[in-house]
Amino acid sequence: MGKSRFNTNFFETYAKLSLETLLGEDYSGLVNIDRPDLQMEDRSLGIEVTRAMEENKTAALSMLKEMAGIDQDIVESGFTYGYGLSDNELHVGELEYEYWSLAQPLKRIIASKIEKVGSGFYGDFHRYGLYVFCKYDLSDEDVRMLIGYARDLQRHLDIRYSEMYLARADRFWLCDLTVPSLTAPQTAGSMSPDRSFKVFDISAELRRTLFLGALRDRYSAAR
Repeated sequence: MGKSRFNTNFFETYAKLSLETLLGEDYSGLVNIDRPDLQMEDRSLGIEVTRAMEENKTAALSMLKEMAGIDQDIVESGFTYGYGLSDNELHVGELEYEYWSLAQPLKRIIASKIEKVGSGFYGDFHRYGLYVFCKYDLSDEDVRMLIGYARDLQRHLDIRYSEMYLARADRFWLCDLTVPSLTAPQTAGSMSPDRSFKVFDISAELRRTLFLGALRDRYSAAR
């Protein structure tokens, strides 16, 4: 089986698929554009997608393997950009590592994205969301503290995020950054006692399905 090439929109596509799968049809209309990365065409919602992890190649490769659900080594391909899967090996373009070097530790990236949304950088949307791929062993208490941190940072901003999505390979948190009561969407998942977040477990099967779905989607778009 030959290698397929994919650009860095792979992660935005993965985020879109996970939102649709876990949170339902309210997120099915998202399209991958830019500034922010995922948008509803009626501008009801704009979502910025980013990564939070240690700023090194080892952490980047570890996250990719966890997302793919494979144990094999990752192969650096000769392609400039892109991701592909062939013969159960994950191939990463040689310059993708520069893209991954933009990842920042969690609180720093949240602060940076809040500053950007508050400045109007992402344009005019009714609601804004922040999707963060995480390479950290977060507990529910850690998530609760991050919600408080984000709320405090954007407390006095006119433009702010209403939702934050923290995505680990095996777990997903839907976080409410507005008020202490999460009222939408009505989905599965376990609600926290203070109603500030919902948590979803990501099975190994779903992890693989999302990863391969994102690869196929990017391949189809590139053809």
